[in-house]
Amino acid sequence: MASDHQTQAGKPQALNPKIIIFEQENFQGHSHELSGPCPNLKETGVEKAGSVLVQSGPWVGYEQANCKGEQFVFEKGEYPRWDSWTSSRRTDSLSSLRPIKVDSQEHKIILYENPNFTGKKMEIIDDDVPSFHAHGYQEKVSSVRVQSGTWVGYQYPGYRGLQYLLEKGRLQGQQRLWGPPPPGAVRAPHPRHAVAPTRRLPPPPT
Repeated sequence: MASDHQTQAGKPQALNPKIIIFEQENFQGHSHELSGPCPNLKETGVEKAGSVLVQSGPWVGYEQANCKGEQFVFEKGEYPRWDSWTSSRRTDSLSSLRPIKVDSQEHKIILYENPNFTGKKMEIIDDDVPSFHAHGYQEKVSSVRVQSGTWVGYQYPGYRGLQYLLEKGRLQGQQRLWGPPPPGAVRAPHPRHAVAPTRRLPPPPT
């Protein structure tokens, strides 16, 4: 029998998206403002993203052009250098971006122990879970079903390691989304409130 854990709290809806990309750290140098998807940042005249200012969001950035490679989730706030937006610290490359659609007051996600949405599960509603184990879920996560809202999964507890954007209507399986280890934390982006980017520690050694 599946074991369910459930928590609740309200989340606001998103405003019109706006993000400014600067070529240099600390919001210096040439800049470009975006209010919609950007498949190739270099085509805007910005050769390299050195800092990011999010005026409204949230947004997801990608390591490579055409929304490929490692993902970085941006919420309203200031990101003065590359290591303030990556929680894995594997790359300083930011090549494409798009707004994250947040069209639901409720955020609901179900994590499953086994592939194909089977085995023990944990249901989360509108709550941030920095550690699945600390939240009472001891099993691995092999598949995910997003029933409403948008979520960000993290490779390690404490919101560390690679980030995975989990969106409504996309059923996420381990082989398509992440390799080992499976996610260890999850949270819902904050579209309206300013969030101070966390200076996360490097991921544990492998």
